[in-house]
Amino acid sequence: MTSSVLDQRLTLNNGYTMPRLGLGVWKTSNTDAAHSVSQAIQHGYRMIDTAKQYGNEPGVGAGIQDGLLQAGLNRKDLFVTTKVLNGDQGYDSTLRAFEASLKQLRLHYVDLYLIHWPVDGKFIDTWRALEELYRNGQVHAIGISNFDSERLTELLDKTAITPMINQMEFNPLNQEKDLRQLMQLAGIQLEAWSPLGGGAALSNPTITKLAAKYQRSAAQIILRWDYQHNIITIPKSTHVERIVANSQINDFTLSDDDVAAIDALDQGKRGLWYDDFAWHNPTNPKALTGDVQAWDDTAKFLQK
Repeated sequence: MTSSVLDQRLTLNNGYTMPRLGLGVWKTSNTDAAHSVSQAIQHGYRMIDTAKQYGNEPGVGAGIQDGLLQAGLNRKDLFVTTKVLNGDQGYDSTLRAFEASLKQLRLHYVDLYLIHWPVDGKFIDTWRALEELYRNGQVHAIGISNFDSERLTELLDKTAITPMINQMEFNPLNQEKDLRQLMQLAGIQLEAWSPLGGGAALSNPTITKLAAKYQRSAAQIILRWDYQHNIITIPKSTHVERIVANSQINDFTLSDDDVAAIDALDQGKRGLWYDDFAWHNPTNPKALTGDVQAWDDTAKFLQK
């Protein structure tokens, strides 16, 4: 019998292990997050990824509690990630933000805490706060998200602990090949957000042709490609059947030629980057402030 990808883990540079596939909850309400997280846990998922910016930590916390109860599991069976909000960055403010996230998640620790974006002038102090949390045992691993080669190099030069993870927008149309080489040299594991690349990647002719060849969905082809590159992935879905299908990628293997065909699709095409944020480009009239996503259902999930 073929083992599930959900049972497999990769070892980070500090020796802590992390599941290879998990559930992401970006752009998901608290109600939908609570349901999808609970269902994912009950269907074998052991990694959940959220962030304060998503505005759904309270719903994720509720889903974790329900999922663990329904599955007969304990907290230690789950790997939970959250992230520092851009507006909370800085040493003291990060420490306060971490405690607030723990409360909303209904947890005593998180497995992985990330800097969500490298906010100009603040991310070094923010990282030092993460180092403090790590040394104190309040998190089992620390990492970064959306750090390009320049910012990653600065972080490595100015701080003591090498990140365990860099979570990047990564999919067939945006493969970050130069950054991956730097990360490999530094021993930093890549984790992919938006691994399916939206409609542009899922409907790409190469992907759809391979889906027909292997009799799989386009999403399964992309997730299998990630898997064969040893990239941790956190596809988002609020539909139970898709959550289950996304994990069913361990009973087929893409040929070397087919992996190369997907590798050749790289366009360096990002959906979100530094100039989209006010902290980097305040003159952009449409710049994002990075505020917490507001949901109408937040109040009923908040931990007082």
